[in-house]
Amino acid sequence: MSGPRASGVFTALRTQLQEAATEFAGGPDALESILLGMVDDVDRAVREPLEIFPVCHHSPASALAMARRLREKQPKVVYLELCEDMAPLLTELRNCRLPVAVQAFAGDIDGFPQEWAPLSVVAPITEASAEYQAIAYALDTPGVELVLVDRSSDHVFQWNDTAQTDDASAGAEEAPKSEEAALHGEAVGVEIGDLRPRFAELEEHLLRHGKVRHWSEWWHQYVEVPLGDSDHDTYRQVMFLIGSLFRRLAPGDGDRVRVDEDRERYMWTRMREHMAATGTDPEDCLYVCGAFHAASRVEEFGVDGRSGSFTISPRTATTWQYGLIPSSHAAIEAQFGLAPGSVSIAATQWQKSLKRTRVRPYRLEGQAGARTSRAKKALPAAAPAAPQPATDRLSGFLQQPPVLDGLDEAELLGWSVDIVRAARRNGYLASTADAIAVFETSILLAGMRDRARPTPYDFQDAAVTCIEKDRVPGRRDVRRLVEIMMGGDRIGQVGYEALPPLARDVYDRLEPLGLKLQQRGVQRALLDIAGRPELAACSDVLWMLRRLMPAAAARPIMGERRLGERSIQESWDLALGTHQRALIELGYEGVSIEQVLEQRLRREAYGPRATTAGVLAAVEDALLYLRSGRLADELGTRALKVLSAERTVDGAPEVLRRARTLLAYYRTSRPELPAWIESFVKAGYAHYCTLLPTAFRDEDATVGQVAAMLGFLFSMESLALSLGCDRTQLELAVAQSHPEDPSKTALLWAAQVQLGTLSRAELRDRCDALLDNPLVVPSYPRYLNGFVHALEPVPGLADVVVEAVSKAFGRLPDTVLLPWLPLLITTLRKGAADLAPLLIREAGRVFPGRLPALDTWVPPWRMPQLEDPFAASRSRHTTIAAVPAPQGAALLAAHPAACDAVAELLGCEDGWQQQGTSALPPGGAGAALLAAYPAACEAVAGLLGCDGDWGTVAGPFPSGATLVVRRPATSQSLEALLARP
Repeated sequence: MSGPRASGVFTALRTQLQEAATEFAGGPDALESILLGMVDDVDRAVREPLEIFPVCHHSPASALAMARRLREKQPKVVYLELCEDMAPLLTELRNCRLPVAVQAFAGDIDGFPQEWAPLSVVAPITEASAEYQAIAYALDTPGVELVLVDRSSDHVFQWNDTAQTDDASAGAEEAPKSEEAALHGEAVGVEIGDLRPRFAELEEHLLRHGKVRHWSEWWHQYVEVPLGDSDHDTYRQVMFLIGSLFRRLAPGDGDRVRVDEDRERYMWTRMREHMAATGTDPEDCLYVCGAFHAASRVEEFGVDGRSGSFTISPRTATTWQYGLIPSSHAAIEAQFGLAPGSVSIAATQWQKSLKRTRVRPYRLEGQAGARTSRAKKALPAAAPAAPQPATDRLSGFLQQPPVLDGLDEAELLGWSVDIVRAARRNGYLASTADAIAVFETSILLAGMRDRARPTPYDFQDAAVTCIEKDRVPGRRDVRRLVEIMMGGDRIGQVGYEALPPLARDVYDRLEPLGLKLQQRGVQRALLDIAGRPELAACSDVLWMLRRLMPAAAARPIMGERRLGERSIQESWDLALGTHQRALIELGYEGVSIEQVLEQRLRREAYGPRATTAGVLAAVEDALLYLRSGRLADELGTRALKVLSAERTVDGAPEVLRRARTLLAYYRTSRPELPAWIESFVKAGYAHYCTLLPTAFRDEDATVGQVAAMLGFLFSMESLALSLGCDRTQLELAVAQSHPEDPSKTALLWAAQVQLGTLSRAELRDRCDALLDNPLVVPSYPRYLNGFVHALEPVPGLADVVVEAVSKAFGRLPDTVLLPWLPLLITTLRKGAADLAPLLIREAGRVFPGRLPALDTWVPPWRMPQLEDPFAASRSRHTTIAAVPAPQGAALLAAHPAACDAVAELLGCEDGWQQQGTSALPPGGAGAALLAAYPAACEAVAGLLGCDGDWGTVAGPFPSGATLVVRRPATSQSLEALLARP
């Protein structure tokens, strides 16, 4: 790149580096060009009229140098490397407790691939960061303007086709271990001052020769500590040099380099546009950016850089929403690949540096923890001071020996005692000897690593070595205890005034609970709805939060919500403060939780992957949480369309369960069924009849799914037939089913029993034949598996299933029975958990209740079967057998008073008749009733299509027999009705 000629400030340094390159490399080569190019980058950045302040994110040295420079220079315009569309939200930082993150969120995207949704960009801010010092200075100092100049959140995703921003560090040094590490979710992180080598060999070289374990420790030892007390010029030149080194030794990743250069062009373009529009003098400005971007080599660099060559693309139609979310040290470390505990150590270093240097940092007025300050006066309109000529501070810094801090024994002793105390509280068998060992080991490790004063990282390694022996007795290991002792994982909080309207509305509606819901941790809420009816509204909010937020945010301990039921008392464990980020992101979707829930239900129902079971679940939630019949009817109509388009039976069990629940609810709560559920039952009956033969043959369809289909058909049959469905369709579907799997075969037999094409006796004979066939005995448990699932569509077969299982235990060999027992248990637990009580109840009815009775107990299936009392009516015989006298007459004679009371109640005035002296006509009371009311008999005969005349009969026949003998045509019609299945 061509640029202005280098100044003579760094001539001596160039000469030394050129001589060193010649000596080590044996002549001019790439090493010389890299070293001299780094000096040129520093020289160029130092001579820029617009002062560039290079920073490293969350660096106490950068924050300390920033606070000093702001009080010395007092710029009127601060240009900050942060997404320009986040500017309106920075004033809300005063309502928060740091660390927090500024977030841009987009749920509905337009212009990006749908699989990227939702889009989220976060910029975490801590107190020990240079950008916070600049923000606090600009917002609380009258006459100072803060201008964000980095690309917008929309351009973050526009410029990166893989949806992985270049700001996030490529590899995390350690995976997050706590839920606080996930406070940022899946958001893309925007980091000011990404200073980490992109050249893997360079980072490995620095770590090895620096005798450190990870990059955070190297930065703390060789940059943070030396620059903590340096002057402004030294700090700038060193940071320029580090940024240039990492930039020139970066691998040739074309996409990442392109994004870096575009960002630099974007920022310099915005700054020149602002200065041209406002007429601001560059001497009154300060440009805060990462050291990597400060040593830029693009042609647009500087106030006098080339203009008009870079065109900023327009934003997409995506609607972005902005807010503040809580952050934590662990979340920042996980987001940007820092070592665990490094941000906490940096915060501790920041507090120590403030006490040592007595620098007054900037803090936003009114922020939690900030001291009240006097009203600030506007900056005087004084003439700008003449700029001081740049001097070479870099040579002296590079040539001076490392500063060896003296050993602070008191501090190290305090650390050693505190870590032993913390280890004891967490279950370690630590003693005073361990404290001494940690103290001496820390000094030993520091000496081995060429430093006189142990760093927190040395102390951490020593504590792990001396205390953590073979196992971790508690929840936290020693490394985590050291992190907590050094400052802990500080977690921020967004204040009430900075929350979106939805979050504030939730807190307001839950105020009757009397809890401090913004605090972190779990709080128990007791709701006596019967005694305090106003708490019913809080219950509704909590159940909706249970549906929308993570499970741990609102967890019910007592009470439940089902269709048609309401709890009178509830108990909840609430952790809304811990899950504040999830609540804030709900505010990006709507202004109330009812609106958000309705939108989500619609997305679930109308999504491309919507299933019938999922849509029915949305219908149930609409009734359960929103009590919206309109939305339920709309989603129910959608469920009908989804059902018609499905060609598999994967969701049949869930469809059956939810359809039964909704049908029972509508039958008990409304005078008539909604039109959509009637259409759903009718369409579902025809749909499952069509799929039934295929499902019996399909190997992918499980026996539970086929049983659920039959359950739908049989349980909804009466309603479907009343709506116009034809039962012949079901009969044909069963007749066309020819399964090969034994489980489905047993299921088919149960369906045939329900339809009447197979009798129970025939079913028992088939089961006995299976046990008698030695070739089929090994697969008999699979038949039983089908019979167990058959209880779903045909619960009346419980006695047959109990009989089949009992015969299996009695006759199957152990080689077949023992391997099948685990399958039976898992089948009942997973696929038939609700059917097990039915089997247990039936078994309790069949088997004796006492142990001695087993000796004389005979199973019902071994006892002779009684004659079917309806066999005569179902047969074609015309002979009528005499029915013996009922046994109820003896009971009536034994208790005449009760009989007299009932007779008086019914208005019967006839007295008692002696046995054998009845005055009734032949044929009994039934014949007398027919003779007394011949018109009724004629009407029934006409209804049945009987044209015969009255006949005469003699003999003591029962009333029914008299009717049959006197009206043979009527008897034949009734017989035809009874013969129909």
